[in-house]
Amino acid sequence: MEILELKKIANEIRKGIIVGVHAAKSGHPGGSLSATEIFTYLYFAEMNVDPAHPHDPKRDRFVLSKGHCAPGLYATLAEKGFFAKEELATLRHVGSILQGHPNMHDTPGVDMSTGSLGQGISAAVGMATSAKLYGDDFRVYTLLGDGEIEEGQVWEAAMFAGNHKLDNLIVIVDNNNLQIDGAITEVNAPYPIDEKFRAFNFHVITVADGNDFEQLQAAFEEAHAVRDMPVAIVCKTVKGKGVSYMEDQVGWHGKAPNDEQYEQALLELEKIGEQL
Repeated sequence: MEILELKKIANEIRKGIIVGVHAAKSGHPGGSLSATEIFTYLYFAEMNVDPAHPHDPKRDRFVLSKGHCAPGLYATLAEKGFFAKEELATLRHVGSILQGHPNMHDTPGVDMSTGSLGQGISAAVGMATSAKLYGDDFRVYTLLGDGEIEEGQVWEAAMFAGNHKLDNLIVIVDNNNLQIDGAITEVNAPYPIDEKFRAFNFHVITVADGNDFEQLQAAFEEAHAVRDMPVAIVCKTVKGKGVSYMEDQVGWHGKAPNDEQYEQALLELEKIGEQL
């Protein structure tokens, strides 16, 4: 798919994120927006997935380890056609298929229920291990937050993946440098992220701008050539990317825009769309 088309899709996904969290009056827009290009590239350029066959055993798997950023995943799945976009406005409502964290039993396209930080990567490692044991050739992708990788369980999973040479596993880190309590450097810095993954026998790819499709494309192309090692793609991103008043503002980690802010966000995104 052409880069311009990916940019247009990403802009629509951002609109879906804003619609969802505004309708829910809660949620996590900041980290969903920072990872929008990653979601877009995965589902529209990288992964083998088909909304018509969501349980195809040959499909690639995706685990949103930073499960609180479900609004980003949901908006992406809706844009891909796993369910109607109208469902986004039911986010976190009683009886909705779209709850605050991904639920594999209720939401089409969700491969693993997540939410407790640090556990998603372990599930992804299990999936990748299973594929190796049974001779399946699908890939497993998992997206982690940079605050999330302060969890010790992340590194236990990484140790296993590196030791068992899971070259069908791609770990992506959304490095927007902010977590709920502030900058990760002030809370409990996990830096240097790249060197840590290398120490656990990963092939590491650093993306200077994880909101740039050309750089993401180059990273995933490099990942495809790796053998006998899992891959970690560390993407430097901007929290709240695409909405001016949310960008790089820790306060937008976990709150919804009010009506005025909602209108402003959609207006900004409409203008971006017109320029593409």
